[in-house]
Amino acid sequence: MDARALGSALCLVASLLAGLGSGDDGWSMKVQPEVRAAEGYPAVLPCTFSHPQHSQHSSLQVLWRLGHGQGSTILYRCTSRAGAPTCEPGPQQDQRYRLEGNPREHDLSLRINGASLQDSGRYYCRVEVQGKEHVSFEDKMGTRLRVEAPPKILALSVEGTEQSGYRALCRVQGAPLPDVQWLGPDDLLEDGSPVGPLAQGSSAHYHTVSQLRDVEPGQRYTCSTSNPLGKEQATLYVVAPRPAPAGSGSETPTVLLLLLSVSVGAKVVLLVGTGLWVVQGIDCWKEPATGR
Repeated sequence: MDARALGSALCLVASLLAGLGSGDDGWSMKVQPEVRAAEGYPAVLPCTFSHPQHSQHSSLQVLWRLGHGQGSTILYRCTSRAGAPTCEPGPQQDQRYRLEGNPREHDLSLRINGASLQDSGRYYCRVEVQGKEHVSFEDKMGTRLRVEAPPKILALSVEGTEQSGYRALCRVQGAPLPDVQWLGPDDLLEDGSPVGPLAQGSSAHYHTVSQLRDVEPGQRYTCSTSNPLGKEQATLYVVAPRPAPAGSGSETPTVLLLLLSVSVGAKVVLLVGTGLWVVQGIDCWKEPATGR
């Protein structure tokens, strides 16, 4: 064997030995690409792994992050010490998160209690062997959590003046993002146009505002919103402005009274609040719509 062939063989052997000694040798991790959850219910993100035998007798640290890179947020961290049956979280750990699996059984699954729309995002699980340098493994693809919710009308109001004209606004949230239509006294009106910018960041995926222009006093308008999970309607009565008292020199402020909205899909009346807001130039009354 000449010197060149011998040198190539030695390099190959050195590379194999380096690979056998690397911290990631023998590691594998399995996650679910996407998890769907209903708002208000628990969500479980599965994550299982295999590892070299030496980690069976070492302390393990488990981490779950939302997002990737420098902008990520560590949501959960716990330590599973050798011989201990549980993985102990830190004293400041948010109680909404807990480890559903047992790291000693190669299960790092995370449970999120009371999932909200804001929990939607991509999550990454990671396991580290304590006391050894560079012995860790993290899934690179992550799990996409999609929290879904039926439509909910957050606010229904009217803005404008008699001179500039009035417009109705319907603020809605839900996931998938709900469609919004406006109904007049007798028929379907043109779809309202969105108002932008709606929101910053991920909240734009489940929050929208629709506006209906050229609203006329003395008429009734219904905001109807729906997505595959349900439907909700709310009706707005527009009352003509009251004339100002003689000698006052100004128009009397009017009142917006919000009472009830109704979830048409569930046919349940929900009390969303009663209150008074001062609005210049117009009276509005939101009453429950009847679901059939």
